Amino acid sequence: MIDNQSLKVKLQTIQNLEVRFNYSLKEHTTFKVGGPTDIFATPFSLNALKKLLKATKNQDLDRFILGEGSNIIVADKGVSGLVINMTELNKIKVKDTDLIAQTGATLTALADKALAAGLTGVEFATGIPGSLGGALYMNAGAYGGEIKDVVTKVLCLNETGEEIMLSKEEVDLSYRHSIFQEKDLIAFEAHIELDKGDERQIKEKMDDLNQKRWAKQPMEMPSAGSIFKRPVDHYAGALIEAAGLKGTKVGDAQVSTKHAGFIVNLGSATAQDIKRLIKKVQHKVYQKSGIKLEIEPKFIGDFTD
Repeated sequence: MIDNQSLKVKLQTIQNLEVRFNYSLKEHTTFKVGGPTDIFATPFSLNALKKLLKATKNQDLDRFILGEGSNIIVADKGVSGLVINMTELNKIKVKDTDLIAQTGATLTALADKALAAGLTGVEFATGIPGSLGGALYMNAGAYGGEIKDVVTKVLCLNETGEEIMLSKEEVDLSYRHSIFQEKDLIAFEAHIELDKGDERQIKEKMDDLNQKRWAKQPMEMPSAGSIFKRPVDHYAGALIEAAGLKGTKVGDAQVSTKHAGFIVNLGSATAQDIKRLIKKVQHKVYQKSGIKLEIEPKFIGDFTD
C-alpha cells in the first residue's frame, strides 16, 4: 500500500487524471479475477499522461499499462505500484486511407471506424476483445490478419513522458511479440495504413468473422482469449482435446467445453485456480504429445502461495 501522502496529493491535482488508491482490478480484466493495485490512474488526455509519468518518475513504483485487460491474469493478491488505465485515450481519426488511433481504442471500434470510412485491411480485428495498445504489445491477430500488417508508425512516451515516434521496423512486430515487451515505452497513438474498399464487402467479411468467433469460441464467458500460443505445426486446442482435458476444472476455472484452447471463469474462479489449471494442462499435454505449450496471457502481480 502506498503511504506517500505528498505523491497522492500531487496526483490528485493533475487535471484530466482520475486517481484511485487500493483499487480492485477484477472488473478491469476480461477474466474477472484479480486483487487491488496501490494506484489506479486514468488519464483523459496526452498532457495528463505526461504529467502522471513525470510525477512518478523518481518514485520507487512498479508500473503496468492496462487496456481492456484481455490478455492478462491478475494475481489475487493484486499488483503493487501504479496501474495506468489507457481506456479513455481512445480517439480514432480518419486521414485519407489511414486511421490515426489512440491506443485505448478497442479493436472492434477500430474495425467499425474503418468500415464507416469504407477502408479495408483491419476486418480481422472485429470482435477481438482487446485494445489497440494490447494488440501492439503482442502483435494481436486472427483469421489471417495481424496488427503488423497495417501499422506504419507508433507514437510512444518514455518513462519521463518524452514523445518518441517509432517506425514499423522499430516496433519490431512478430508472432505475439513487439518492442514494448522489452523497452520501457508506452504506446500512445498508432498510424494504420488501409486501402479503399467496398463497404458492403467489408461489412460482410466482418459479420462472417464475428459469426465464426461466436460459433467456435466461448465469447459469452469470462476468459483471456487463447490461453496458449500456437505450437509449430499444431493447434493448442486440438492437443488439449486429444489429451482428454476438455471440460477439466480447477475450482471455478474450466477448460472450455466449446473450444479447448480457452480457459473460462465459471463464476467465482480465482487467479490461482487459473494458474493451477494452466499448469495441469501443460503437464498433461506434454505427457501425451511431448509438446510444451507456451502461455499467451501475461501473469501480473504476486502469485506466491
